[in-house]
Amino acid sequence: MKIGIAADHGGFSLKEGIKHWLTLIGYEVKDFGAYAMDAGDDFPDFVEPLARAVASGGCERGIAICGSGVGASVAANKIDGVRAALILDSFSAHQGVEDDDMNLICLGGRVVGNKLAEELILTFLTANFIGDERHRRRLNKIKALEIK
Repeated sequence: MKIGIAADHGGFSLKEGIKHWLTLIGYEVKDFGAYAMDAGDDFPDFVEPLARAVASGGCERGIAICGSGVGASVAANKIDGVRAALILDSFSAHQGVEDDDMNLICLGGRVVGNKLAEELILTFLTANFIGDERHRRRLNKIKALEIK
């Protein structure tokens, strides 16, 4: 599975650790930046190309990290075909995929530590969309919102 990852200065340290860990456990990781710590960078510059890669299928899932995770979530959800959420617990990490076909997880580099981030990401990556009729119906309503 090809995973995209991106972070600004608020999530840079966490991103670097997560990127290394994902590679160690067998995932292919595409880094969308930041590539160096820069306190003046802006999360949309990194989240947008990540989200576009997820929406186009260039990456199967995405991980976006900023200081709180909120800004990354807001930016990612501006891209048609991306279903992103700020995740702080394991239930939401799998339920968001199973019910809502979430394809991009957002984390706060100043909110979660490495071990919790690893748990949340692994839960997200191993979950699968259930695809029940009610879930597909809701996704179709969300897709309709993207074209309004």
